[in-house]
Amino acid sequence: MNILHTSDWHLGHSLYGRRRYGEFQAFLSWLLELIHKEHVEVLLLAGDVFDSALPGTQAQALYYGFLRDVSAPSCPCRHVVVIAGNHDSPTFLDAPGGLLSAMHIHVVGRAREPEEETLVLRGPDGDDALIVCAVPFLRDRDLYRAGDGDSVETRDLRMAEGMREHYLRASLEAERLRAGRDMPVLAMGHLFAAGGAVFGDDNVRDICVGSLGQVNAGVFPPTFDYVALGHLHAAQKVHGEERLRYCGSPLPMGFDEAARPREVRLLSTEGRTVRSRAVPVPRFQRLERVEGTLEEIEAGLAALSGSGESVWAEVAYTGAEAAANLRERVEDMARGPVEILRVRNMRLLPEGMQADPEQESLEELSVEEVFERRLKEAFPDRDADDATLAPLRALFQEAAAAAREKEQTCAS
Repeated sequence: MNILHTSDWHLGHSLYGRRRYGEFQAFLSWLLELIHKEHVEVLLLAGDVFDSALPGTQAQALYYGFLRDVSAPSCPCRHVVVIAGNHDSPTFLDAPGGLLSAMHIHVVGRAREPEEETLVLRGPDGDDALIVCAVPFLRDRDLYRAGDGDSVETRDLRMAEGMREHYLRASLEAERLRAGRDMPVLAMGHLFAAGGAVFGDDNVRDICVGSLGQVNAGVFPPTFDYVALGHLHAAQKVHGEERLRYCGSPLPMGFDEAARPREVRLLSTEGRTVRSRAVPVPRFQRLERVEGTLEEIEAGLAALSGSGESVWAEVAYTGAEAAANLRERVEDMARGPVEILRVRNMRLLPEGMQADPEQESLEELSVEEVFERRLKEAFPDRDADDATLAPLRALFQEAAAAAREKEQTCAS
């Protein structure tokens, strides 16, 4: 059986105000072609389907359009398994679950009992062929109930124990369903496994949530022949184990990630043996960082302009002298297909102080993220999925959709 491991699509993500729907559509088209070419029978999406809990209409159209195409009779893919990530709304993903399940699309948004998350998938002959423990992003409330006077250390320890217990119960259910048959068991998860490496923009937004940064490889019992992980954007093994894999995000989420190769993992099974190999993801939009003095920046932008390729650029000025009207001067240097998305003046601070390149700025956040953070400030005692916040989110989504439609009308 051929299985494709993907994660962290982040549909709807924008880069410094620039929408990326063309890139996402190109990726999904390429992914569908790969599924046909490699005769993929099972597609795994290990969380962060969307970039925010309130995805726009275009992001939703991309998602559901792809699910329609991948479930068409002419497509070799027999099953799609989707879990929620920390950027997703569990209730939003779960809402059409009944309809999608009729198309052999299995969605696990909210955490359930491990027995409910464990799926038996059938092959083309109708026989059981694969078991998948589809564990979504586990939030604090899924793992731990706070007690009076609990210390941070106690809380983190109990959450780690809760994570281990959840995967253990899922593995026991998988073993029960396997019943000694020569059939592989895969697990899915969206978490930060200790030993995983973060690079650049990976740690911009909430990589370590609760005790998830402390989850070690021992949380995954040997029952699991392969663990398809999401959350970290760089493809990698965990602690050197071939069976514990992040495939990373198919699109770079920022300029810090642009130089790293992107991939999805193609798995093949024979009995309980699972082999995987990387399939490189093409670059759909070139991202480049140019830094240095004004002279070096001008030379770098000129070289990019000469490539004839569409380039989105980030410029960092590191010259010793003050540079007034930096943005205007840099944009005047850009020619042809080069578009400046971000300009950073690394010499703005007084002597003796240094700019913090990791400091988050408003331009790095989507409007949905700004709204969610404001909600959290206004209602600190409310859970992210509290039903009382639903009317506010609905009003915001309606207003945001109207604003986007107006923006698109003006642009056209």
